[in-house]
Amino acid sequence: MADHPPPPPPHILVFPFPAQGHALALLDLIHHLSLRRRFSLTVVTTPKNLPSLAPLLSLHQPPFLNLLVFPLPPHPLLPAGVENVQQIGNAGNLPIITALHKLSDPIANWFHSQPDPPVAIISDFFLGWTLALARRLHIPRFAFFSTRAFLASLNDHLFADVEAVRDMDPVVFDQLPGSPTFKSEHLPSTFRRYVPGNSDWELVREALLSNLLSDGCVFNTFHALEGPYLDFLRRKMGTQKVYAVGPVSLLGTGGDPKNLGDHPGSDVIHWLDHCPDNGSVLYVCFGSQKLMTNHQMEALAAALEQSMVRFVWVVKKPGPEMEFSLPDGFQDRVSGRGLVLDGWAPQVTILNHPAVGGFLSHCGWNSLLEAVAAGVPILGWPMEADQFVNARLLVEDLGVAVKVCEGADTVPDPVELGRRIAQSMSQGLAERKRAGEMKDEALAAVEQGGSSQIDLERFVQDLQKLQIEEKGEGIK
Repeated sequence: MADHPPPPPPHILVFPFPAQGHALALLDLIHHLSLRRRFSLTVVTTPKNLPSLAPLLSLHQPPFLNLLVFPLPPHPLLPAGVENVQQIGNAGNLPIITALHKLSDPIANWFHSQPDPPVAIISDFFLGWTLALARRLHIPRFAFFSTRAFLASLNDHLFADVEAVRDMDPVVFDQLPGSPTFKSEHLPSTFRRYVPGNSDWELVREALLSNLLSDGCVFNTFHALEGPYLDFLRRKMGTQKVYAVGPVSLLGTGGDPKNLGDHPGSDVIHWLDHCPDNGSVLYVCFGSQKLMTNHQMEALAAALEQSMVRFVWVVKKPGPEMEFSLPDGFQDRVSGRGLVLDGWAPQVTILNHPAVGGFLSHCGWNSLLEAVAAGVPILGWPMEADQFVNARLLVEDLGVAVKVCEGADTVPDPVELGRRIAQSMSQGLAERKRAGEMKDEALAAVEQGGSSQIDLERFVQDLQKLQIEEKGEGIK
């Protein structure tokens, strides 16, 4: 009898959200799914986001990885040529979500033209409207969360009864594990900016509420970090298809962050190599979106100067139409003790250098996970989005961080901030020991037999079953 050719791998449509903090984690997951050669993955993107996919495309080619490129539909709040949140800041989330929603019909038309159409959609949690698209195409949708499981629970609670929550301050979430309480000003900025009745915002609200109605949820977190919230979501959704696969940046690295494909950044690494290997260097970075004011920069520069600690400071520069400069003479005065980098740094490599012993951060989730995986305590300055919620977990619940400032517009007192920086970089800091313990937990999660590896394999197996169902009875 003639041998039958093996069936093609299941075809999965993947839709990242074009913001660095969202897309990087999903691209890591795509990489690990592609490595297994068990799937054919098609990634939805727009022309100006193609460069961010270049590293992935250098590692994976068709038939295991394909691109589906659409022009980004216009939106009145989006300047011409803007296709990524990084180009416009946090305010770009709303118009980009709305613009991407207009791709629903083009994607459906593409789907029906395929000889081997996708059997599932994996899409970012900001793209919850893809659940309706998936139902229309009779395939399941899995929501991917580049952030933590608690945020999924929080957003669902907030948007389910907006008016009731807005009448509370502080807001008590007594239905969630631990009954957490937050000041209203510390709630996620997506909720605080929500405008009832506005068509764009109503789309966002419906999209966020769609996430826990999806066929499954995948989180860039791990069980030791958020076990109670993962269990809560499984009960709420009535399914075991809640997968904690993080830190996704570590999957497949053999449990060693040094194996990550981060750029070497030879200049800063050379500088760190000449510092003592005792965790005496503070790494300072506030993510890809936040642009600090001149007053904030001046205060932070003065605080770093007065703290007398060694530091590496990544400065996000404004656009060409805006003027910006560090205080006069600052770099001369800190020469040999501080290094200022312009706009980009190999963050994972820096955090894992033995000279680095602290991370002054805005508390974005990807940065926090990278710090946890490196065993570096965090000096938190939450500003917006989900950062206050993240800081609460790390400071109060896990004890791996200290809060040194808060607020997007806050200009700290340089003397007080300098004192807190110096104090937080002391070798006797209790958070330093706890950060080392959480590093062990993170590395154990991604090793063979670890909780994240087990959940990733469950997710892979559940996706593979879809092709059998598709060729059998169909998706129910």
